[in-house]
Amino acid sequence: MDNRAEVREFLSTRRARLTPELAGVPVYGAGKRRVPGLRREEVALLAGVSVDYYARLEKGNLGGVSESVLDAIARALQLNEAEREHLYDLARAAQAPASRPRRRAAQVRPSILRILDALTTAVAVVRSRRLDVLAANRLGRAMYSSMFDNPANGANLARFTFLDPRATDFFPDWDLSANNTVALLRTEAGRDPHDRALTDLVRELVTRSDVFRTLWAAHNVRLHRTGIKQFHHPVVGDLELSFEALALPADPGLTLTIYTAAAGSPTEDALSLLGSWSTTIDEPAQQSRT
Repeated sequence: MDNRAEVREFLSTRRARLTPELAGVPVYGAGKRRVPGLRREEVALLAGVSVDYYARLEKGNLGGVSESVLDAIARALQLNEAEREHLYDLARAAQAPASRPRRRAAQVRPSILRILDALTTAVAVVRSRRLDVLAANRLGRAMYSSMFDNPANGANLARFTFLDPRATDFFPDWDLSANNTVALLRTEAGRDPHDRALTDLVRELVTRSDVFRTLWAAHNVRLHRTGIKQFHHPVVGDLELSFEALALPADPGLTLTIYTAAAGSPTEDALSLLGSWSTTIDEPAQQSRT
């Protein structure tokens, strides 16, 4: 991906969303502003840098920029934690070599597979930066059965979300899921703009999905660490699951995500039913009778 273009569009979209009132910038006169958000000179003033210097940064030139300047820009644009980290990622990428050795395909180590198998009452999956589900426990395979049973998805959460019509039922708040999916991919693209596999996936989705293309242009990013998600499984119905996303330090780029249900909740009962149903996925003889 073009780092300079990424920097330019990220900073300009963050500037456009911040009104003078929110930034505490005095507004003189009415109806005379030609931009929806802050002007470049206003961001420069808030950050304590010259207008020419900020203009150079917003044109995509983050090479050699100091941490103190990045912090000042982040404060001026009122970036949240995910956006601040994304800005730092873009700055690091601007100073990295233009090309890197082609990385090997990610693999899930046997010890991680044993951990997955040991989790019998929770949904657990291991995903890559580009949202490929590389491994799952029995409940995980049952949970995402609609994704796994369609070879066109390639066991990829982004393809499933945007290209599989069943996703709109699986995610009750599909708009939120779609936004989060794109924001996760945008975050990963900032961390490693030279990831060819991720670039190819984005190119595919931009070409095949108008919604993805629109959301991608918004340059939103997010951190995926913990929270609550809603699902509607085609067999067991509605599920409300808490999740923890755990990076695997020994396997850069891989994340173990575990979904659990509150004790005594309807979702706990639904997960128990899902566990019973999951045996039919792994046993073709039984599957033929369902």
